[in-house]
Amino acid sequence: MTDIFTDVTKMKITDILRAEHTVFHHLFDHIESAAPNLKTVSEVKSLATLAEKVMAPHSQTEDELFIEPLEHCFEQIGQLETFHDEHEIIEKTFAAVGKARQLKVAKGLLLRAITASRKHFDKEERIVFPMAERVLKTKTLTELGAEWTKRRDAAVG
Repeated sequence: MTDIFTDVTKMKITDILRAEHTVFHHLFDHIESAAPNLKTVSEVKSLATLAEKVMAPHSQTEDELFIEPLEHCFEQIGQLETFHDEHEIIEKTFAAVGKARQLKVAKGLLLRAITASRKHFDKEERIVFPMAERVLKTKTLTELGAEWTKRRDAAVG
């Protein structure tokens, strides 16, 4: 039987990251619709932990495989620190949910983290991915996609 992910090794990193963003947007939609009905801080923390845990490998891989080769471009447009800072702000906001003791505060932080994530993804989709596709060769983007696949396979086991 053929692995359904076999062709992923031939995908550009930009296509893979876009696909991951789509999955995250569905998760964000669910969190935003569920948040008003959450009754306990534990429920809010559970959703925050879920989002944080599934996004962490994405952010790390994105930084290592994708942002680093483009750092010179980010410097030229004055956005290098912004992209790293945005990841850090999102991570810190999710962590703050874990420390919240009041339901209203926890919900507010969770929704703030989701909004920041959406804005960050939008910026990547509008600016970073097209820039990468202009600056990097298709072969390089495909090699980065293959490296993403190797990391995914190692993580899955």
